Amino acid sequence: MVATPPTSPSHPREVIGPGRVAVVTGAASGIGLGLAERFAAEGMHVVMADVEEPVLSKAAADLRERGASVLPVVTDVADRAAVEALREAAVSAFGAVHVLCNNAGVGGPHGPLWECPPAEWDWVLGVNLGGVINGVSAFMPLLLEQDAAHLVNTASVFGVFAGALGPYGVSKHAVVALTETLYFNLQSLGVSHVGVSVLCPGAVRTNFGTSARNRPPAAGPADVAGPAERASAEQFDRLVLAGASPADVAEIVVDGIRSSRFYILTSAKRNAAVLRRGPEIVAGGPPVPPFP
Repeated sequence: MVATPPTSPSHPREVIGPGRVAVVTGAASGIGLGLAERFAAEGMHVVMADVEEPVLSKAAADLRERGASVLPVVTDVADRAAVEALREAAVSAFGAVHVLCNNAGVGGPHGPLWECPPAEWDWVLGVNLGGVINGVSAFMPLLLEQDAAHLVNTASVFGVFAGALGPYGVSKHAVVALTETLYFNLQSLGVSHVGVSVLCPGAVRTNFGTSARNRPPAAGPADVAGPAERASAEQFDRLVLAGASPADVAEIVVDGIRSSRFYILTSAKRNAAVLRRGPEIVAGGPPVPPFP
């Protein structure tokens, strides 16, 4: 049976508020830091995970100075054991997790797919898709134990529209598909107290364009880009500079969680376009209404 795009199940209780616990990956900068700051402003305990230890420590210290309850945990989301350790650290410190934002991501090359080395694929897919898979696997059983919880996976506008960003675009389409499947899994089990959203932002003012700074040795050195790839990267950098602020995106995410929206986009025009997009979602259950 064919179903239209989903809305997340409604919560019996608010998941964002004083004393609640949020875990954010990729929290040292960009959207992740914006989310951590926004959750902290709500009086929540925030577990900040990132692979960049110095930047993470500074970001956490800055939030603590402003009175926030935060726990920094150095985490490589591509490593399942590390994500499981993140879960244990959160529970040990705060006793629960009510909001999980699988947000960590990297860029990768812009060139033709057939020229992308296997190690490059492994790196981009390992972080962008594998990190989300690891987060879902490690945290969903815990979220199901809460009175109310919400999971947000960060994809991209290039997860719902075609793009030319190589493995990055492929990974973000996969994150959208994974999150849609997760929604229907919960629906089929009659779970109503755990919400699910996929964040598909457009351009955001972050240091995303320099994500190669966290490139692991196993990925090898980045290939020298050709003229076409350099032009694509430069255009992407210009879009980023003109993009939304991480704080604005975090505000949209909080509103999306509170409104139980499945697709969280940063543009009203994008919202309308996603409603018109195909193919429709295939599911084994009855159709569900489109998101607001």
